[in-house]
Amino acid sequence: MTAQGVTAGEEKGLRLRELFTALRLAWQAGPARLIGFVAITVVMAVVPVTTAWLLKIIVDGLIGQAAAPVMPAAIGLISVTALTTMLPHARRYLRAELGRSLELSTQDRLYAEVNGFAGLARFEDPAFLDRLRLAEQAARRIPGQVVDGVLGIVQSVITVLGFVGSLAVISPVITGAVLLAAVPTVLAEISLSRRRFRLMWKVSPMERREFFYGRLLADVQAAKEIRLFGLGDFLRGRMRVEQLRANVEHRKLDRRELAVQSGLSLLSAGTVGAGLFYAVSQALNGVGTPGDISMFVMAVASVQSALVALAEQLAATHQDLLLFGHFLAIVDMEPDLVRAERPQPMPEGGDIELRDVWFRYSEDHPWILQGVNLTIPVGSSVALVGLNGAGKSTLVKLLCRFYEPTSGSILWNGVDLRDLAVEDLRKRVGAVFQDYMSYDFTAAENIGLGDLPAFQDRDRIVAAAERAGVDDVLERLPNGYDTMLSRVFFSEVDKDDPETGVVLSGGQWQRLAIARALLRDGCELMILDEPSAGLDARAEHEIHRRLRTLREGRTSLLISHRLGAIRDADLIVVLADGKIIEQGGHDELIRVGGSYAELFRLQAEGYRDDVALVGGES
Repeated sequence: MTAQGVTAGEEKGLRLRELFTALRLAWQAGPARLIGFVAITVVMAVVPVTTAWLLKIIVDGLIGQAAAPVMPAAIGLISVTALTTMLPHARRYLRAELGRSLELSTQDRLYAEVNGFAGLARFEDPAFLDRLRLAEQAARRIPGQVVDGVLGIVQSVITVLGFVGSLAVISPVITGAVLLAAVPTVLAEISLSRRRFRLMWKVSPMERREFFYGRLLADVQAAKEIRLFGLGDFLRGRMRVEQLRANVEHRKLDRRELAVQSGLSLLSAGTVGAGLFYAVSQALNGVGTPGDISMFVMAVASVQSALVALAEQLAATHQDLLLFGHFLAIVDMEPDLVRAERPQPMPEGGDIELRDVWFRYSEDHPWILQGVNLTIPVGSSVALVGLNGAGKSTLVKLLCRFYEPTSGSILWNGVDLRDLAVEDLRKRVGAVFQDYMSYDFTAAENIGLGDLPAFQDRDRIVAAAERAGVDDVLERLPNGYDTMLSRVFFSEVDKDDPETGVVLSGGQWQRLAIARALLRDGCELMILDEPSAGLDARAEHEIHRRLRTLREGRTSLLISHRLGAIRDADLIVVLADGKIIEQGGHDELIRVGGSYAELFRLQAEGYRDDVALVGGES
């Protein structure tokens, strides 16, 4: 999705759909606040016109040009002035209240929709991530700004109409000139708003990369390598390049705005000056009263400023609606995975079968899996072996139904995964991923996330930690299982207090992630993707001993580059270039002398060399 492809189709039109949606959301968020906001806006719109007429009456009355009720007009002017000082505060309060309600509802709606995306494809698409970032910005502020802008437009229109009517009574010619002078301003501001929208989308990838480099520079996990390898200046330089590229684009638009708006300001000043000159000339020739002149001066200046404000509000609201389009594009997206209209019930047990499964991430990408046929017998342990890029992790993603096969099918006890409710499928799957998450929660919560019904069940959480071999570590924490496993939330006052949070080692986090997976007792398929990658040799041996016990009676899929850890699997499947090239038991594959035997021999020789080296040194 290119910037040009987006703006060409999305910046056109009146954006009525976005407008009506924003107003509907505002009504749903707080009808009473919206009504009060509208009422105050209307009152504020008529105040300037009322003030001008009251001032005319007072001026004419004081110089005896007309039999004017000076004192009532003065009292009215004082009241209007008092109202003018009070209303903006009330309007600001209602605007803030309405904005908070809108932000709450729109953000909840956005993330509810994002959470509804069952697969991973969109989260691995940079164009979608750019749109999502803009949608997040829109959800936080745009609906409130749209309401504010629409009411600002209404206020300006009412004010303009009031003054135009008043001005027309005095001079229809000047009235027409003032209105005509405002047309270029309106058109120019709308054109600039479209350019701002195009710029926003154009610089979005630059800003995303800038954010990425900045986050790396401040990331605790990256800090060691950045300092050891001296990467700080390199990353800072790349961040600066992205900033400069974005600044160049912003500067181009800023210069255009400066030239256009300066020219429009001169036009506005010329119109006001011509009107004033005309009014004074008429007064000198005995046409009109001093009150008429004061009204004329106020009307010309107010109409001109109101029209400029109207143009700016139209442009800003138009730009907000364009941005709000990203929000609607996200919440109106079709499901990313095909959902069965009548899902079949999740079958109990049974083999898992891959039938001629082909997969690639898009038509522009190479095939990751090519014609894979594999049966994972119920209750058995199956290990996937292969070099990086062989397709092991992709096969796991398909089994979890994060993606659909490009062609072919995956069956669970004879039922195609596409005919099952994805939520039911995933309740039967437990997993420890190589890129497991470390949540900024307490130790108990980090484990409890593995099975939300057990989130508050301390006995089950402790049992899972014991099975993963991390119970002793968690018990020794300052607050035991209730210790925060993060230093993100401490304050300056308690930053040296370990009870405000601790950070686990990589191996400890690995065990905790295993405990999280083991909490899901009811799962029938356990996926272990490099479950001991962050552990030392003793811990790795202990974990695999425990996992062998836990795998008994359930289907398990194990991925590991350490072949010694998977030699006891019932079936070992060797992948290369997306194809199964060997499968069988450990002893069988060693006898065959193929790729698995070669990989196993290489690893074994490495261990023998290490042992020999240690023996020689001792």
